[in-house]
Amino acid sequence: MKRTNLIGISLVASALLCSAGCASRHHATGGKPEHGVHWSYAGDTGPGNWGKLAPEYALCSTGRRQSPIDISPAAARDLANISFNYQPLPLNVVNNGHTAQVNAAPGSFITIDGERFDLAQFHFHSPSEHTIRGVQADAEMHLVHKSADGGLAVEGVMLQRGAHNPAFDPVWNNIPAPGQTATPSGAFVNAAALLPADTRTFRYDGSLTTPPGTEGVRWNLMVQPVTVSSSQLAAFRRHYHGNNRPVQALNGREVVEDVSP
Repeated sequence: MKRTNLIGISLVASALLCSAGCASRHHATGGKPEHGVHWSYAGDTGPGNWGKLAPEYALCSTGRRQSPIDISPAAARDLANISFNYQPLPLNVVNNGHTAQVNAAPGSFITIDGERFDLAQFHFHSPSEHTIRGVQADAEMHLVHKSADGGLAVEGVMLQRGAHNPAFDPVWNNIPAPGQTATPSGAFVNAAALLPADTRTFRYDGSLTTPPGTEGVRWNLMVQPVTVSSSQLAAFRRHYHGNNRPVQALNGREVVEDVSP
């Protein structure tokens, strides 16, 4: 699968439009939603208890299409390429206490099977939430997109320890204190450079990986990982480590691997 119309991008904060029960905002913040119910990644408010914390979170326990999952096995198919259309914007990084989040202003989008999904934000988990054939990556990036009717599509990218990757420095070197936003003057992040050269994906029907666990999310996890250095991982993990939900049961869902270049 080729990337098409990939434009080097930078992201600036903008308020996320609330739709589909504010699902994208919950996934964006990964923390305390508007009704004030706290959740976390450990203890009594950790993933094993999310479904009990509020009626709105019930799918975290009862849902049959929850994410993340272990990608194994996958049906090989020649799928239509995902088209990436991103616009350059200045950097704005939010530390919501659970992850580093970069919000996107209108104008950047992807097209999947003819349907447009606008980029809302991207953020990170360490270690990875998904596993591939049982193997967990050092970290995982989620680019969250939303369609005009509120449908959600997430692009996932696995991050493996290896060569230094300067594309991540603008974000990870500017993570502010919890609850704060960093808007360094003249700083940009190139989202195209955050993606692997090979943008083939594993695709399946899943959910948000944070409360409320909204289902019906179109997951597209890239087959090829990208590398980040040990020092870069250390910089991120000074703020967050263990902000990953464990893998969930597949429950008979089909996972498809795009095999077309």
